[in-house]
Amino acid sequence: MQEPLFFFIGLGIGIATSAPVGPVNIAVIQRAFRSGLVPGLCAGFGAMLADGIYATFAAFGVTAVSDFVEQHSRIIQSVGGVLVILFGIRILLTRPHFEAGDDAPQGLMSGLVGGFAMTATNPGVVLGFLAIFGSLGEWAPDPGNYIGAATLVFGVLSGALIWWILLASLVSHLRERMNDTWLLWINRIAGSALCVFGLAIFVHLYLL
Repeated sequence: MQEPLFFFIGLGIGIATSAPVGPVNIAVIQRAFRSGLVPGLCAGFGAMLADGIYATFAAFGVTAVSDFVEQHSRIIQSVGGVLVILFGIRILLTRPHFEAGDDAPQGLMSGLVGGFAMTATNPGVVLGFLAIFGSLGEWAPDPGNYIGAATLVFGVLSGALIWWILLASLVSHLRERMNDTWLLWINRIAGSALCVFGLAIFVHLYLL
């Protein structure tokens, strides 16, 4: 598999793992709503840095033990597919709430640190990356292909960056319209995408 394809796979993973509305998305929305584009982006950049660390551990970890993964690929992909579907269902069932407060904005650095801390201390993040990367199977980098693993991680970072820029830009331009319905639809799309990805794993494993 060529490295550009790893990049686009990572791009999709980065968007799908960043889009579900949780604490960081709420923080980005709140900051962009109250203070504009840059304060909102800072919280997203912090989350992106934490995602990059966990994605690196997951991608290079899966690549380093790829012989084991290959020998048990069907079991690992099946477990990973189930976990991805469960993550998607959990996101679909979440009902996020938007608070449009009027308090003064915090500093840019506090947003960066806060976004990083909220993501880095969330065990679901690393488990999600391990489940997704472990379930890639033949779509993952070959044994010892660390350039492919790095390309995959770069794609994840790029996908996360695209999401945070789009989200902060959208909120800063549509401040008067933001409500819980927006957050609900974001979760519906992201959760559905994860469920479809998980189902595609089973289709590929057992039907094709």
